[in-house]
Amino acid sequence: MSERRGVDVALHVIPLKRLYFGRRANRADRAIRLVKSYIARHYKEAEKIVIEPAVNVYLWSRGREKPPRRVIVEVKFDKESRIAKVLLVRRSKYERK
Repeated sequence: MSERRGVDVALHVIPLKRLYFGRRANRADRAIRLVKSYIARHYKEAEKIVIEPAVNVYLWSRGREKPPRRVIVEVKFDKESRIAKVLLVRRSKYERK
């Protein structure tokens, strides 16, 4: 984890495999909630979690029923304002172009 003026920057690979055990109808909806809960679990001090729209677009890119199996994100946590910002790093190498 690197630090710049009270901002922690970390790279996370969030596994979304658990989504496929549930119903098919609303997997992308649950993927957003799972990303938010993953960040909340790893950044307990965060009062607010902001997910960049690019992460949402990536999770919905294959439709509602088939979100990607994992997402690679960069989390910037500002210690002063206690805000965790989730940014999309890159798409998976397995995704179709």
